[in-house]
Amino acid sequence: MKSTVETLSPTRVRLAIEVPFVELEPSLKKAYREIGSQVQVPGFRRGKVPTAVIDQRVGRGTVLNEAVQEAIPENIMAAVREHDLKTLGRPEVEITEFNDGDSLNFTAEVDVRPEITIPDASSIEVTVDELQIDESEIDEQVKNLRERFATLKTVERAAAEGDYVQIDLNATVDGEDVPGGQASNISHEVGSKQLLPGLDEAVVGLAAGEDTTFTTQLVGGDFAGRDAEVAVTVRTVKEKELPELNDEFAQMASEFDTIEELRGDLRARVTQGKQVEQIYAARDKALAQLVEAADVPAPEGVVREEVASRKQAMIDQLERIGASMEEYLAAEEKTEEQIDAELTEAATEGVKVQLLLDTLADAEDVQVSDDEFGHEIVHRAQRAGMAPQQYYDQLVRSGAAAAVFGDVRRGKALAAVMEKITIKDSAGNGITLDALRAANEAEHNHDH
Repeated sequence: MKSTVETLSPTRVRLAIEVPFVELEPSLKKAYREIGSQVQVPGFRRGKVPTAVIDQRVGRGTVLNEAVQEAIPENIMAAVREHDLKTLGRPEVEITEFNDGDSLNFTAEVDVRPEITIPDASSIEVTVDELQIDESEIDEQVKNLRERFATLKTVERAAAEGDYVQIDLNATVDGEDVPGGQASNISHEVGSKQLLPGLDEAVVGLAAGEDTTFTTQLVGGDFAGRDAEVAVTVRTVKEKELPELNDEFAQMASEFDTIEELRGDLRARVTQGKQVEQIYAARDKALAQLVEAADVPAPEGVVREEVASRKQAMIDQLERIGASMEEYLAAEEKTEEQIDAELTEAATEGVKVQLLLDTLADAEDVQVSDDEFGHEIVHRAQRAGMAPQQYYDQLVRSGAAAAVFGDVRRGKALAAVMEKITIKDSAGNGITLDALRAANEAEHNHDH
């Protein structure tokens, strides 16, 4: 095999590859074997069909084509090794010349990792918003905690918003029962809009034992889009009683003895959450600065693949909630072109960041231990709700294990960058990574 490489752009090359016919012989033999094992010819045992008969039956061209399809990837890999290219994404192949008995000539255009000059991370300084915590945010946390410990008490009065009612429902269309439109003794929070449109308004003012009817539009089933008459009977009315805010509540709801200590702990948690957000904001700004300073080019082919996969993920997600791309575009008041442009912009930035971090990881010779890789697999498996081994096997099958390994390595390179940059808030105070370390530590302990 002979090959030459031509640089098309800082991120794309074209390989011109010539494979002498004699080097195609092994692929050709294999193609005859595979096709021979699939064809049935009377008088010959399967797999023992002579090549001349296969040529006659299937056509020599089909066999040659099969051999070429097998030989092309192998020869591209050999040429990539020979020229020491760091390729990205899938090559685009064009056969320029090939006749039976002659050498195979083809070109392969492929994206390559650009040469990136890495700026000094310690020269990067980013400013993030100053940390501000309002007492109302702590009040909100306390309120949520009280809600969790609320009790329901039966009351002898009409239902009001915020109450819980036990109800029976019966839906009919033109006096005919709607299939699945009957339910008895279900609990419903008045005003939560969780069940049928119009129900909350109908129930307000009804006491235990009272009933009424209201009209609602059906969304599913045989009568979709039709108006249904719904009879609702209230069985019981319960009001939510929140525990009193005192030290007893603190002891019941937390490991603290006083309400002040509980508030202090909630304040610390809110603070840490906001500090971590500050660090994430700093990370995004630092990466944007580094990408700009390094003038990282984005390989078009990789961006195209990334856009296609992001768009597919979007379509899948919409399908899971029973919506289509058309409905989404209508709801967002956007055209498909606008979505494509947004995805392209996001994918371009994402690809540039990945290239920068890969270059950094190489420069710093970042290694990933089995333990670190395993930890990431456990973490992702938990998020996917799968057993780690099962998740890992699926990754290997889909060929995505290397991508996860790359993510971990880039993560380590990014952590090294974050240690070097200077982060300040808008008031000029220096910010350290302590909050992030504490959060990661807590998460790590939670995983084990």
